Amino acid sequence: MALSAPTAWAGMTVYIPLGSANKVIAVDAASNRITATYDGVDNPHGLVATPDGEYLVAGSLSETPLPAGAAMDTANSKLAVIHPAHGHVMSTIPVAGWTHHQAITPDGRYVLSTHPTRGGISVADLIENKVVHTVATGPAPNYAVVTPDGKRVYVSNSGNGTISEIDTADWKVTRTLDAGASPEHMLLAPDGKRLYVANARSGTVSAVSLETGKVEREYVMGKRLHGLDISDDGRQLFVSLISEDKLVALDPQTDVRRVLPLTPAPYHLGAVRGTGKLYVSSRKEPKIWVVDQSSLEVLDTIQLPGGEGHQLAIVP
Repeated sequence: MALSAPTAWAGMTVYIPLGSANKVIAVDAASNRITATYDGVDNPHGLVATPDGEYLVAGSLSETPLPAGAAMDTANSKLAVIHPAHGHVMSTIPVAGWTHHQAITPDGRYVLSTHPTRGGISVADLIENKVVHTVATGPAPNYAVVTPDGKRVYVSNSGNGTISEIDTADWKVTRTLDAGASPEHMLLAPDGKRLYVANARSGTVSAVSLETGKVEREYVMGKRLHGLDISDDGRQLFVSLISEDKLVALDPQTDVRRVLPLTPAPYHLGAVRGTGKLYVSSRKEPKIWVVDQSSLEVLDTIQLPGGEGHQLAIVP
């Protein structure tokens, strides 16, 4: 695959994997309307886009059972490489174990997939169209975040409450950071000094110092939180609480909170940069709420053709 230079896009597109519906959709961020559907993607949950928007890479929650005696690194799942302009899955990349979430390096070359049943991540090279590294991190790795300079990757290990720091120069774990209990979704603070981490089962958000590797502050949120993102201005964290049917906007400096009831089961979420919108999916119904980041009001609802919305990929 040849990676092209960034293209000028007329508008912003939000790509959404629909899990059990076995498809990925494209949504126009201006109108909140579905503009394209990509079928033949096996139970997609994780999704990333190359910086130029030319390719999407979707991970799968499905895998083929391993034969008796097969090595644990035997490929039994796959990543789907989608070409949106052509409207179909262009190729697949074999991986060992189903994929939970994904991240992509700033140059668009490497896609990182977390494999909870394999205790690490795979690193797929989009030029070579294959996995070129596997990195052991810890039990049940869930989410990966890449620094803007592409030099570091942070992976939450939900099985032991840690975060692994990986140096992309040699794809080695250089440090283990603390997190809260059951860390899952994460984001890097705008100043680059800390990670915000959603601890799903313990119902907290942790602020983890990248300098010390320790939790510097913890916010008690509620039962079974899931989605996590930050506002366009960097001042508010958005957290979805599945079991409590609500979206919380948290000011991490003051601990002031605003609450928007959303029923049923708000799930994955993502700030659509530059639009002031926040997309929030439902775990139990095929829909996405479009929420105003400032007023915390529901602006629109996107009815999905099935399944449930998972990790969003946004292309300007």
